[in-house]
Amino acid sequence: METKDVIKELRTRKGYSQDELAEKIHVTRQAVSRWETGETLPNTETLKLLSRLFDVTINTLLGSPRKLICQCCGMPLDDSTTSRETDGAFNEQYCKWCYAGGKFVYSDLKELTDFLVGHMANENWPTEQARAYFEVQLPKLHYWQQREK
Repeated sequence: METKDVIKELRTRKGYSQDELAEKIHVTRQAVSRWETGETLPNTETLKLLSRLFDVTINTLLGSPRKLICQCCGMPLDDSTTSRETDGAFNEQYCKWCYAGGKFVYSDLKELTDFLVGHMANENWPTEQARAYFEVQLPKLHYWQQREK
């Protein structure tokens, strides 16, 4: 879905007119109209305001052009699993289980690997395979690369 369609759908779902949305985020009705026709896109600050107002990530507002994954555990992210900052803003880099209340939950790669293996291994994905997978993939994620430095 394109940004223009996402904004219009979210606006109508909330029951806002273009005028009402414009007033809530301090822009003109014409600006909202241009977004909904695809003529322009909201700027970064306006995307942040729309994200908070509609309670969706900026990635969702932009039509989900990127497939987001948690940069700590590798889990795919959507609006329901994306973490939040202490002010309520989305943090599109981490899931709500790895980053909660403004703090990282995991500081030890082995601890996270053990947790994931314990919850993900099954008859179709034996413990040894799951562990080998996470031991290769997790260190590639941004969070663990930063901790190495």
